Amino acid sequence: MQTMWPEHAVKEVPLDRQQEFQQFYQENLGLIYRHVYNQVGIREEAEDLTSQIFLKVVNSIDHERSRLSMKKWLYLIARSIIADYLRAQYRLPKSSLDELLEAGWEGPAELEVIAPSNRAEERVERLLQALPEKYREVLKCRFLLKLSVKATALKLGVTEANVKVMQFRALKRATNLEQVVAEQ
Repeated sequence: MQTMWPEHAVKEVPLDRQQEFQQFYQENLGLIYRHVYNQVGIREEAEDLTSQIFLKVVNSIDHERSRLSMKKWLYLIARSIIADYLRAQYRLPKSSLDELLEAGWEGPAELEVIAPSNRAEERVERLLQALPEKYREVLKCRFLLKLSVKATALKLGVTEANVKVMQFRALKRATNLEQVVAEQ
């Protein structure tokens, strides 16, 4: 991973402090990433959370702390950010089929099977089905429903920056899957 922190924060710090932080960052990046990944289990989310942790660290670092104290502080920040992430995930509405049926839902309506009008639509549908749910949703919102980034973020319950990242990753994964889907 590359080092990522705001330019203005780096310029205000003397060069020897920058190098000290760079060394601290390199020593702890892998450890923090593995810790976050073990907690969330999703590579992309772990990468995003790890970058959030180090951005928070670089913006409020106290260079007077000892190395051990800084490492403990780093893990406290990681714990806090992971907890915020998990709390947000658990707040997402979830409903079961039983709840829907009790509320009066009668199940899926009878659908007419309509042959796709052309081969491209079939490929797009197969490609969307091959993507993970969150990627499929962001692509549907952005390109099929033509929602703005802000509207997509509201609909999915994530930040606008997260929508942009998810859209980029979804398109990248779709590109990689395109040949597999085309062969089917």
